[in-house]
Amino acid sequence: MDIGKTAVPDRSATSPDALDSAYRPSDHERERQRYRRSRKRRHTWVSTLCTLLGVVAVAAAAVASPGWERVDSLFFDGAELRSAFPDLLRGFWLNVQMFLVAEVLILVLGLLIALVRVTRAPGLQPLRLAATVYVDVFRGVPTLLLVFLVGFGLPALQLQGTPSEPWILGVIALTLSYTAYVAEVFRAGLNSVHPAQRNAARALGLNERQTVRHVVLPQAVRNVLPPLLNDFIALQKDTALVAVLGPLEALRAAQIKADYDFNYTPYLGAALLFIAVTIPLTRFADRLQRKATLRTWAEAAR
Repeated sequence: MDIGKTAVPDRSATSPDALDSAYRPSDHERERQRYRRSRKRRHTWVSTLCTLLGVVAVAAAAVASPGWERVDSLFFDGAELRSAFPDLLRGFWLNVQMFLVAEVLILVLGLLIALVRVTRAPGLQPLRLAATVYVDVFRGVPTLLLVFLVGFGLPALQLQGTPSEPWILGVIALTLSYTAYVAEVFRAGLNSVHPAQRNAARALGLNERQTVRHVVLPQAVRNVLPPLLNDFIALQKDTALVAVLGPLEALRAAQIKADYDFNYTPYLGAALLFIAVTIPLTRFADRLQRKATLRTWAEAAR
């Protein structure tokens, strides 16, 4: 070994990957891991068994009820469901179209109203007052009543350019109703951003508009994404309220088929179509909520 040369430590041996590969759990730790895995499997089996027993008990109670034969013939007729399903599917596609159009309008209008309500510019006081009145009024009116008011009241005004298509009138009513709710969700998200974020952006030279666009708004949207999804799940279901105006959406198609054949199985088919959309959306919203909670805990730990 040369005395004039200094020994350089091998940094690769102290890298995180090397440390991870060199780590070997103790016998006690391996025993704890095996116990956790076995406990998790046991809990899974117990939960599954209890769920199956509960479903079997409910099904047995329903089948044993005195009126089961009549309910079975009126609500669970497979031939009637197959006959009505094409019409139900075409009607449900109209529900999806109404949902997509209304969702875009609600997002845009709700965000604009929320931005107006959180601004402190003195010149925008009339707009803030109008936005507050709008939110208070349309959150207080039941959505079904609003569908009646818009669907029958707007054409009665006989204004030039007034839409006459029932589904368009239904979309307008749903947009007016849900924009009030979504605006409050956005406003809560904007207010949840810490003022230090705004101050830091202004210290970096951003003006008010740039601060809102690049700093405040992205964080606000991320914070309110789960409740926004919950509102849109409710919106997808409430598109069925437009049936009172007469468009051939899923509920209206089921009603026509049921009135013609005196069988209520088409209502069950329409319900299954809505469930096929809302359950995945609900699980996705739950997943986002869990991720947001974990992120909040991680930030608090730091």
